[in-house]
Amino acid sequence: MPQQTTRSMATQLSDVDYITTLQARVKELEAENANLLSRLAHCQCSEVGKKVYAPDDKTAEVTEPKISNGKSEETTKKKPGYKTRYLSHHSKRYVALKVMYFGKRFYGFSSEAQMEPSVESELFKALETTRLLVGDKKESQYSRCGRTDKGVSSVGQVIALFLRSKLKISGVNNGSSGEFVSEEQLEGELDYVRVINRELPSDIRILGWCPVPVDFHARFSCSGREYRYFFWKENLNILAMENAGTKLVGEHDFRNFCKMDAANVHTYMRRITMFEIYATDVRYEDNQLWVIKIRGRAFLWHQVRCMVAVLFSIGKGLESPDVIDMLLDTNRIPRKPQYVMASEAPLVLQSCEFEDLKFICSSDSGKALHAHLVNECKIFQLQTAIFHEAILNCFLAQIKACHQFKNPSHQFKDPRRKAPISLSCHDQLSVSSGT
Repeated sequence: MPQQTTRSMATQLSDVDYITTLQARVKELEAENANLLSRLAHCQCSEVGKKVYAPDDKTAEVTEPKISNGKSEETTKKKPGYKTRYLSHHSKRYVALKVMYFGKRFYGFSSEAQMEPSVESELFKALETTRLLVGDKKESQYSRCGRTDKGVSSVGQVIALFLRSKLKISGVNNGSSGEFVSEEQLEGELDYVRVINRELPSDIRILGWCPVPVDFHARFSCSGREYRYFFWKENLNILAMENAGTKLVGEHDFRNFCKMDAANVHTYMRRITMFEIYATDVRYEDNQLWVIKIRGRAFLWHQVRCMVAVLFSIGKGLESPDVIDMLLDTNRIPRKPQYVMASEAPLVLQSCEFEDLKFICSSDSGKALHAHLVNECKIFQLQTAIFHEAILNCFLAQIKACHQFKNPSHQFKDPRRKAPISLSCHDQLSVSSGT
């Protein structure tokens, strides 16, 4: 419509009518845009899978013709000033991912602390590289079950978000709430475990995935969490620690067993549903590895490490088991006493429990995952062997120095050298010839 006609119509209509007309037109355009996106998502042509680009300070790929054997072929070339967008027009489904990670080199799980590297940032890098994301965190409806601290590991962390799907929109859960999808809707889907694990660093792995309804939340849908803390027995009184630990079971005010977070926490009441201490099969010389297992629905900041620290004080005989009752009585001790938390390195988020959640891992992905974990164990075993050799060398050096101090005329013999020295070739020939 010409500009003069538009101006004349605007002058004839009142302001309210003019705004109403514009709003109606916007709705028409939005409906048309949604219709086009829906048609594009069902399109089976090869152009749908190509990348979409937007101006930015990063590089992108553009196609250029290339002549080969008299035929024109397309090649890709980096062009500055463009950035890849999320492919929101693809089919998507809401999934939960089970994540394991070794927390030694990470500044916690969450990337919100602006400390790198974090487990979460590495996960999203892999998802971006594999082009599985359909939007940013908010658009992907991202949620996580827990925020483990720096150095803490996990073999059962769970996150949930929308990921690109290989199936058509009509065949997957594309945004409607309701029950979990059936097994028939999993056939032909992307192998998320295999695809993501290929881009993750060696200390992070996806253990499985599961389709979930969009009203699922990794944190608030969780019915329970289990932590395990590994420690060497040494001279600890395990019976005293076990008797004290049973006092933690039940619903209590744990403000004296956590780090205060007044800005985000309004109640310190938490319920511990299970507490156990048991020995493992791992031994080193005369020492044995033990485990503290604690289960509850939710935990406060540093709660597990604080509880373990108090239990260690009891095991060392520095405190009596009755100190647990005192710390749980907030009328008697309204403020947390000053004590050092237990180390973060032996702490593991073992599992996050959900109702009707069964994680999927294909046979090929399971074999690759098992091979990777076995290889990682071998690497750490090699490191253990090197440390053990260093300890042995230090021990032998001390014995040698002591021996030479007492008997300077005697030569020290390495006790590790038990096998006799082989004869030289000349000596062997002499022996065989009888000379």
